[in-house]
Amino acid sequence: MIPGKYRSVSGRAANNVNCGLHLVIQTSSLPEKNKVEFKLNKDTSSFPGRLLQHDLERNYSSRQGDHINLVSSSLSSFPILQRSSEEKILYSDRLSLERQKLTVCPIINGEDHLRLLNFQHNFITRIQNISNLQKLISLDLYDNQIEEISGLSTLRCLRVLLLGKNRIKKISNLENLKSLDVLDLHGNQITKIENINHLCELRVLNLARNFLSHVDNLNGLDSLTELNLRHNQITFVRDVDNLPCLQHLFLSFNNISSFDSVSCLADSSSLSDITFDGNPIAQESWYKHTVLQNMMQLRQLDMKRITEEERRMASVLAKKEEEKKRESHKQSLLKEKKRLTINNVARQWDLQQQRVANIATNEDRKDSDSPQDPCQIDGSTLSAFPEETGPLDSGLNNALQGLSVIDTYLVEVDGDTLSLYGSGALESLDRNWSVQTAGMITTVSFTFIEFDEIVQVLPKLKIKFPNSLHLKFKETNLVMLQQFNALAQLRRIDQLTIDPQGNPVVNFTLWKYYVLFRLSHFSMQKINGTEVTQNDMIMAERLFGILAHVASSELPQYRLISILGDARKKQFRYLLESKGKKPGIINEENNDSKRLVGENTNRATLNYTTRDFYNEKLEELQRRKLCSIYLDGAHRKAEETTYLHNNTTLRSFKRF
Repeated sequence: MIPGKYRSVSGRAANNVNCGLHLVIQTSSLPEKNKVEFKLNKDTSSFPGRLLQHDLERNYSSRQGDHINLVSSSLSSFPILQRSSEEKILYSDRLSLERQKLTVCPIINGEDHLRLLNFQHNFITRIQNISNLQKLISLDLYDNQIEEISGLSTLRCLRVLLLGKNRIKKISNLENLKSLDVLDLHGNQITKIENINHLCELRVLNLARNFLSHVDNLNGLDSLTELNLRHNQITFVRDVDNLPCLQHLFLSFNNISSFDSVSCLADSSSLSDITFDGNPIAQESWYKHTVLQNMMQLRQLDMKRITEEERRMASVLAKKEEEKKRESHKQSLLKEKKRLTINNVARQWDLQQQRVANIATNEDRKDSDSPQDPCQIDGSTLSAFPEETGPLDSGLNNALQGLSVIDTYLVEVDGDTLSLYGSGALESLDRNWSVQTAGMITTVSFTFIEFDEIVQVLPKLKIKFPNSLHLKFKETNLVMLQQFNALAQLRRIDQLTIDPQGNPVVNFTLWKYYVLFRLSHFSMQKINGTEVTQNDMIMAERLFGILAHVASSELPQYRLISILGDARKKQFRYLLESKGKKPGIINEENNDSKRLVGENTNRATLNYTTRDFYNEKLEELQRRKLCSIYLDGAHRKAEETTYLHNNTTLRSFKRF
């Protein structure tokens, strides 16, 4: 009978079976004297040095019998097996026909109780003539020339099928072998694992030395404990984590080059023994630590027992790696949230610009019937977006719907750069910034914010971030040169970057020279990444110096004083008061100050008033005008009333 467990041979041959066979081949139904007898007295190995890790423990007797007859009949093309009564009694459940130079399976009659059948080391090309052996438990056809698995459909009790070292190209015709426990197909020409998902009782599967390039389709093998895939061409492994009982996996001598291609192994909780030797991955310096980090349950790696020190080191590295992954995941989430927020801010910005464009267009149409491009506002070109935008990517759309109100703007500090997205981000300048953080900021970037709104917070920027030297503007509606005048109130600017996107002012040829002239007191070093030269400064003075002089000359003194800052007001008044004094009283320093203040005064007349401020002043002037008109009317009415009253009084007096 078949034993209940299997023994790992690890390269050693299993128990030898000394088959002293008396082979009698009868060529025809002639008298006894025409029989040709061959006596075989030699020791043969039942499983000589095969790669199958677990073999059947055989209980064959050292001698199976002296008389096994294969009778060739003229009525059949197959030899017929005949055993003596003594043989049947002694070995009723087993039969070994190894090394008999058989090319076909003989007809076996009267052996209904046969359970173990051995056809090792023959030349059999096809499995046949065994369908009547329905109690067969073990069938060994190792080292034959079989090309297709067939003829097994009636062997429902079969538990061990050994077909190693044949010519099989495809796993097939195993549908009825649901009780199979061991399947050995090593040394064949199989390219794909298939048609075995129903073998729920299979414990050992040997597919070594085949032509497999990948491992998958293993679902359903719920009892599999050992899988041998040595010496194939495997590059990646899947579905192994779906094998709940797998303990031993042999992947030596394949083409596995990264742990990612076998990452499913990390999810296997039962795996305790694995081999990767002979793969490119085993040559990497990180190989052992990576395997142990991801497969902490392993007891053996590459046939070597894992020590506690190795496990401890792997655990330490695993914790560090886990911390890195968590940090990486956190950064990824923050990066994705940033991306979604910026997309949301950009969308709101475009909608806002479109609304402004529509309002301006409607007002222009009221004043004139001539058509005008709705995307032109004070020279600013905007993207023509409809009120309802087109469909967004489904994932992005879901994420945008989940954003809260705070996600309509973004404030980000990255190293020495403060980035502000959306007008709501300007409120961050009112925060209580730490001295250390505020002192680190040297670059401030504005995106999707109206420049007129930025102008209102420039005094706060100067106070909160005293070391800010580089300003960046993108999508801020810089549309005219006068807007650069507002930057003069800052403490210092070394670099200025104006992105062409959303800032039409850069389309003016002379915009850089105007910036250099108006902000000359900053001695700027770079504009849009280009170094400022002395020739640039000279050209800026030539282009705009006369304009500034004319502008300052035409202004009345009271208006000029209102434009200047407090410090320059005092200096300017001092200069005016010193005009009546003797020339000797004013020293050379005062002369230098006069020249300096004069230059600053010329530029100070080139100021900028935001649209909101201008609108407020305009409304105030309109209110004053209305008040003046009302008062003038009231005054005239009062005069008329007085005149009429006087005339009436005079007439009354004359009557008397």
